[in-house]
Amino acid sequence: MCRSIHTLYNVEPPASEEEARAAALQYVRKISGYRKPSQANERAFERAVDEIAAISWRLLGELETAAAPRAREHAHV
Repeated sequence: MCRSIHTLYNVEPPASEEEARAAALQYVRKISGYRKPSQANERAFERAVDEIAAISWRLLGELETAAAPRAREHAHV
C-alpha cells in the first residue's frame, strides 16, 4: 500500500519515534488523498497522524521476538 513505509520492528539500528511518526504521516496521506490538507481538514489530519504514530510506537514496544534484528533497509521512511 504505502511503498515508502518500511518495517520498523526488530531492525538494527532500532527505529525511533520520529520514524514511527513519519510512517503515520505517509499512511494518513495515502488514505486521505491529501499531501497537505486544507485548513478545514488540518486538525483532523494532524490528530490522525498523532494517534496512529502513538499506536504504532506502542505496538513496536509491545511486540516480542526471539529472532535477531534485521539489517535496516537503506531507503528513507
